[in-house]
Amino acid sequence: MNASHPDREPRPTPGSDARWTFLTNHAHVLVTIARDPQCRMREVASRVGVTERGAQKIVADLVADGYITRTRVGRRNSYQIATGRPFRHPVTDGHELDELLTVLVPIPPRTLDT
Repeated sequence: MNASHPDREPRPTPGSDARWTFLTNHAHVLVTIARDPQCRMREVASRVGVTERGAQKIVADLVADGYITRTRVGRRNSYQIATGRPFRHPVTDGHELDELLTVLVPIPPRTLDT
């Protein structure tokens, strides 16, 4: 229990034995890539808590369904998130992926040209 909030369960830490999460691994991979478009699959897998092969499969799903595009840049891949894409479940009908990313992916500070 959290000492400051005795009626709350402690938050799971990354890598802990969390039994469930609010988002799927597909959403976790998408958010990870949105935060770092040049992220390597090893890093994606580590951050999400899946195998590297699992991360590659999820990325292949997201590319195949048009949620991200993959571009080869030298020896690495760079990813771009598609905008205006709908969620895939009837419960979230009428909402777009952009709404989720707006909440979960911080916008980097803009620099002013002087």
